[in-house]
This record gives sequence, C-alpha cells and structure tokens, in this order.
Amino acid sequence: MTDSSKGEAALGYQGEETIFALASGVERAAIAVMRVSGKGSAALLEQLCGRLPPPRHASLRRLWRDAQTRETELDHAVVLWFPGPASYTGEDGFELHLHAGPAIIRAVSDVLVEQGARPAEPGEFTRRAVVNGRMDLLEAEGVADLVAAETEGQRRQALAQTDGALSRMYKGWADQLKQSLSWQEALIDFADEELPPEVEQALLSGMASLLAEMEQHVAEGQQGERIRGGMIFAIAGPPNAGKSSLLNWLAGRDAAIVSPVAGTTRDALEIVTTLAGIRVTFIDTAGLRETEDAIEAEGVRRALFHVKQADCVIQMFAADAPPQTVFPGAVLVGNKADCGRVPESVEDVPVVAISLRTGDGLQVLRTVLERQAETLTASSSGMPLLTRARHAAGVREACEHLQAAMQQDWPEMRAEELRLAMRALGRLTGEVGVEDLLDAIFGQFCIGK
Repeated sequence: MTDSSKGEAALGYQGEETIFALASGVERAAIAVMRVSGKGSAALLEQLCGRLPPPRHASLRRLWRDAQTRETELDHAVVLWFPGPASYTGEDGFELHLHAGPAIIRAVSDVLVEQGARPAEPGEFTRRAVVNGRMDLLEAEGVADLVAAETEGQRRQALAQTDGALSRMYKGWADQLKQSLSWQEALIDFADEELPPEVEQALLSGMASLLAEMEQHVAEGQQGERIRGGMIFAIAGPPNAGKSSLLNWLAGRDAAIVSPVAGTTRDALEIVTTLAGIRVTFIDTAGLRETEDAIEAEGVRRALFHVKQADCVIQMFAADAPPQTVFPGAVLVGNKADCGRVPESVEDVPVVAISLRTGDGLQVLRTVLERQAETLTASSSGMPLLTRARHAAGVREACEHLQAAMQQDWPEMRAEELRLAMRALGRLTGEVGVEDLLDAIFGQFCIGK
C-alpha cells in the first residue's frame, strides 16, 4: 500500500463520492443485492427506510422514495448496515436485498442517484478496500479470480490468495530482507570495530537460503498459472490411431468427425472439460505423416505447433504400429487393443492400452490423465503458487537484486540492493508505489465488486 493510502486508512477514510452497484448481476432472479458505499451512506439509508438498523444485522424494512413523508413505497427489502471501518470497503456502507424485478431495481437506483450517489466503476468497491487497508493487492486479485472461478482448482487457489497465503509469504520474505539489511547496516556502522566473521557469514548464508526459496517459487510459477488459466492437452499421432474418437469420448459427444479414411482431420478441433478440478482444453490434431496434399501438410504443421505449445501430449498409436520416437513428457496411448497386442512400454515410457471400440482401458486412461493434471499443477515445495505474470516479474526482480547484493564487495552497495529487493516485493502487495497498476488491476473486476 502507498504511504498516502496508509494515511487515509489511519484516518478512517470515507470516499467523498457515494457509489452503488447491483452486486448480484443482471440475470433474472428472485433477489437482487444492491451494494452502497461511501460518505453519504448513512443519510441515504435513512432517506430510504427512516432509521438505521443495528449494524451487521439483517432487518426487514419498507423502502420509500422519502421515508420521512412516506412518499412512494419502493419495495419490502432486507437491509444490512455496515458502518466503517468494519466493512468490506472500510467505509460506511449498506446492502439492500431487493425483489429482483427490473422496475424495482430501476426505481431504487433512481432514488440513489437523486440523493447524490453514482454508479460504481468496475472493481471500485475492492479498490476502496485496498485504499483503506482492508486488503492488499494480492488479496484483491484473489477476489477477482474467486469471482471468475469456474473449476474446483481455480476456486481453491483463488480462495487461498484471498485469504492472504501469497501475501503472508511475500511479507515474510520482506521481513527476512529487512533483517539482513539491519545486519548489513550494523556491519557498516561498526566497520571500525572488530566484529566476529560469523556475522557476515550468517548474513550471506541467510541471503542464499532466501534466494533459493524465492527462485523455487518462480520455477513453480507455471503451475499456478495453469490452474488459473487452464491447461492444453494435445492429442497427436499418425492417421487412424483413434485421436478423434478419443476426443469424442472425452467430450461425451460427437465433437469430431470419425472416418476410416486417413487424413480426415485437417485442422485442430478443441473441447474444454475438467480433470481433477483443473480446466483442460483437449486438442485433436491432424494425423502426423508425410503427405503431398498441401491442405493436409498445413494440418500436420499446425499439429506439430500444438504439440510444442501443449502442457501435455497424448501420443496415440494403433496396437500394430508403435511409434519410433516418443514426444518428451508424453502420455503414450495404444489404441485398438481388441485387435492386437499393445506393447507395455516404448523407449521405457509406459503405454496405456485402450480400445475405443469396446471401451476397455478408458477409465484407466482417465485416471492417468487426472494424475498428469495434478502433477502439472502441484507445488513440490508446499509454497503457495503465484498466479499472474505480474507476480512472477516482481519476485524475479527481487531475486536479481538479492543475487546482486550477494556479489557486492562494497557494504553500502549491498545494502542498497537489499533495499531494492524489498521494494520489489512491496510493489507486489501494494505497500510501495503501485498507482500505475491500480487501473489495470481493478479494470478486470465486475461491477459491484
């Protein structure tokens, strides 16, 4: 958080503009939740229902255009009053649980505007929460991911980030850097004293240990991004190996044309599903072979491109035609086990034997693919996974400064590199200069959050 933001939070900052938004979305529903926050919230709520309900207690109230004169009844609603700073934004605010008829929502919105409130911008409620110290930037990004979560893996990861798992780790690293800096400053201030050599040795040892931990976190960053954005599994192999039939089985529908004619699939076909709670896009690619057909050759070129880009390759072959080479890290699948013997392994890579015609081995294959999805998204260190390119860039920058600090002979330069490493971590959580990031981060949010 910036220094100005900390000052605002300490003063119990209230947004000069009172904002409102429909937090429950615009789909047809029984209940619509209207969220309001800002300096004029108390007066607005009194205008609507006459008096403030007890804080954080649901109260059934009649809403009026003007509660004092009982002019124009708007709705019977459940009202929740949240005085700051113990609220989502840190400001005074309230929620109205309205009947979700469009006319009711429009009427209440009109009254709010008449009384000086304005519609909120995307992410403005959460942005105010950050400004008021109710959460940091990492937790705010977790909120955005939680709202957008479609799979169990995305939900778990976003909830951990919202609960501060990444923030606690980065702040712990910053504290270690601060400790190292204090030792380094002591070595500078008492340069004329004969301090025992163990002091500098302990300093360098601690820096090396922290650097190794941070570098491992960056190395595992792809796992977190795979959970958040999903993975790509490319199905590759020669023509008539059963690739399109496998795609159809995974999709549970006829997504691809299946034909005994070799080269039927010319372009990549995609289906999206989940494995072990992780979003996975399966891509059925053109059969890999030498061909004089220009269109099929383009399909082969695209197939090889998808193989290179994929997080995992499902390399298929017919029982009587095992491959000569295996793609790195591929899951080998031998189809047509009902027609011939499938080898147990190729180049020491185990083969999953299946028959798409009889269904034999398909559940075993699904288990293998689920384990592959879990492996590709697991943290071997047990540390929280970073989820965005911004996080990876910030930790890499901190690593670079920490590494530079370890290589410095001048004590003052080492101290400066340690300060720069702390600053890089501080930008991740929002504790130092992040004004230029706020619009980009909160622009991703929905209205009402």
